Amino acid sequence: MFSFLLQRLALALFSLFGVMLLVFLMVRLVPGDVVTNLVGLDSSATPAQREELRRLFGLDLPIHVQFGQWFGGLLQGNLGSSLRTDRPVLTDLALRLPVTLQLTVFALLIALIIAVPLGVAAAQNRGKTIDTIASLLALLGIAAPSFWIAILFVLVFSLQLRWFPPSGYTLFSEDPIGNLKSMFLPSLALGFSLAAATMRIVRSSLLEVLLLDYIRTAKAKGLAARAVVYQHAFRNALIPVVTVIGLQVGNLLGGTVIIEQIFGLPGIGRFALEGINLRDYPVVQGAVLVVAAGFVLVNVLVDVMYALIDPRVRFE
Repeated sequence: MFSFLLQRLALALFSLFGVMLLVFLMVRLVPGDVVTNLVGLDSSATPAQREELRRLFGLDLPIHVQFGQWFGGLLQGNLGSSLRTDRPVLTDLALRLPVTLQLTVFALLIALIIAVPLGVAAAQNRGKTIDTIASLLALLGIAAPSFWIAILFVLVFSLQLRWFPPSGYTLFSEDPIGNLKSMFLPSLALGFSLAAATMRIVRSSLLEVLLLDYIRTAKAKGLAARAVVYQHAFRNALIPVVTVIGLQVGNLLGGTVIIEQIFGLPGIGRFALEGINLRDYPVVQGAVLVVAAGFVLVNVLVDVMYALIDPRVRFE
């Protein structure tokens, strides 16, 4: 187990390095740079002044030198400073990370609360009304983009019913109830598609397990249907479910970019989007690195959970 974890961590570090290199190159392929955003296209700044600004930002250096400087700082725990505000990127990420983590965790919890009962009910009542309703909800959740779901929720629950605020963020330390209200709609919009995908895999995986011989034996012994499903079948159906959830966490982290922008949440996703719009390279690189690290960490934890769920799983 320990050697397996070391191998997975080594692979994770290699993956993160590849992500960093790709992001570093791709953001510089976008037309324009921070100097263009600062002085404007119609500015009276002379070409010499523009070049001086690029020199001050280090943008005149060869691309491999820029990457070497940034990567060297990263190894020392320094993600650089914003080209616009000159604030350390690590400081801004630390301030915004709790918002994104709360949004992601809430979205995951909402998705599981919706998906697991519906998936189990659909598997137990295959071909019946509850199965049809669950399948329609799953189809809607998978087909509809999260930003459309978010706008729909704002129109219904905020503007029409006025149950939740349409945008903004309240600190939990200042107003716990206000914080939960401000995070509920974003979390629901973000977790809706995950709930749909998870519900479908719960249903299909559980249907396969319910046809196995040991389930027939448990039923023949007179065990209650609930005990058969939750004590015997559900745990053996969890491995594909955990796999899908681990993969979908990456979609949750990526989805925060749009959701945070729609609901005005001061998280890492919105921070990254602002960095992209302003060509603030250190901000984009730092934000993507944090999201990629979270995705890689979740997948390592998923591999570990396999052994906890199923004792037959062994890592060599």
